[in-house]
Amino acid sequence: MGKLFGTDGVRGPVYQYPLTEKTVEQIGFAVAGFFRKASHHPRILIGMDTRISGPVFEKALVSGIRASGGDALLAGVIPTPGIAYLTRSLQADAGIVISASHNPFSDNGIKIFSGDGFKLPDETESKIETMIAAAEVINGSPSNKPQNGKIPLPDAGEQYKDFLKRIFPSDLSLKGMKLVLDCANGATYRIAPETFRALGADVVSFSDRPDGKNINDNCGSQHPEHIASEVARRGAVAGFAFDGDGDRVIAVDEKGNILTGDRTMVICANAMKKRGCLANNVVVTTIMSNLGLRIALKDLGIDSRITAVGDRYVLDEMRRSGASIGGEDSGHLIFMEKNTTGDGILTALQLLEAKLESGKSLSELAGIMTVFPQRLTNIAVRSKPDISTVPAIVEAIAEAEAALGDRGRVLVRYSGTENLCRVMVEGPTDEETERHSRQIADAIRKSLA
Repeated sequence: MGKLFGTDGVRGPVYQYPLTEKTVEQIGFAVAGFFRKASHHPRILIGMDTRISGPVFEKALVSGIRASGGDALLAGVIPTPGIAYLTRSLQADAGIVISASHNPFSDNGIKIFSGDGFKLPDETESKIETMIAAAEVINGSPSNKPQNGKIPLPDAGEQYKDFLKRIFPSDLSLKGMKLVLDCANGATYRIAPETFRALGADVVSFSDRPDGKNINDNCGSQHPEHIASEVARRGAVAGFAFDGDGDRVIAVDEKGNILTGDRTMVICANAMKKRGCLANNVVVTTIMSNLGLRIALKDLGIDSRITAVGDRYVLDEMRRSGASIGGEDSGHLIFMEKNTTGDGILTALQLLEAKLESGKSLSELAGIMTVFPQRLTNIAVRSKPDISTVPAIVEAIAEAEAALGDRGRVLVRYSGTENLCRVMVEGPTDEETERHSRQIADAIRKSLA
């Protein structure tokens, strides 16, 4: 058995290891076993996005959980942050999300939350992997064990929606505010429009008819340009494009300009500082955040902490530094005092709260940060050797860094969830940024593609 857990749970092509029904059943068996206590049946909450393979893996998880003597609580289709919230509010022992986030429908994945709503630490994942290996070798099929309960939760979505509505200040209203949403044909397809409408907004919703295969298909947070034109055409005050599992969002201002996650973060951090609720006056970002974000935070007198890419690293640093906001340029933002993981709908509400408090448009608020030209290129690779051991790539990076000096930066890294090498270049002009990015990408293709 190969390593199961990557940087964000288990993920891969469906029906190929590790996303086989047998392995997923063993994951359920091991998770329930890990959280089982004397005279206590573990209660494991399960949610999923809209992929056609979701119900198959839900059935496998339920089989493993029940075989281990646990109760499986079924939330159905619900955003990932909804499971983080409900795991806490229902006092479940753990929560499991069946989703591959922004990946195509042909992929799926397993994310696990502990009872406090936080994703499992590395050491816990390692223990569960060991238990899975033992179950595979010693126990054979977990489904041969005595069975316990399966409990549907038909109101899970309503509970999460009520939580989101309670977060929005009662003295503010979205009444009459026109919003455009792109739900990525994913987990937010129903809850997002209903939440904003319940708060008074006039909502136009796109990509809200999932068929099991159209999740993230030329829509959602990976393609915000689609709603950008609709926002401007319809005279909306904002647009929001979610990803497949609803833990991230990309915003669009009233002019149809796409706001990066970095811009959303600095707007919200500034509003929080003005309210006096920016804990420890610090924001946590990643190495992929635009240089403009660091400059804007410094100009606002806000400290920043920089981590490796990945929400678990952001979250770890937030807990260490006591930060109340942190996130990634991808639109995955964490508001620690509200929820324990990234939450696209919550982020959109926080941005609208900042807009209403300021009396300004989103385009005016976004002016607080100047975005350095940035080019991000993903190159499919056959293998992932240490970058420093590939001379052609090292040389291309060195040439770009020498040319840019302190006017930009280069970052080359592998994806933690896909066979991709990511090249990020920031520079003083679009032309120079594009040239350096292309040269490095060509070196990677010749060496690794």
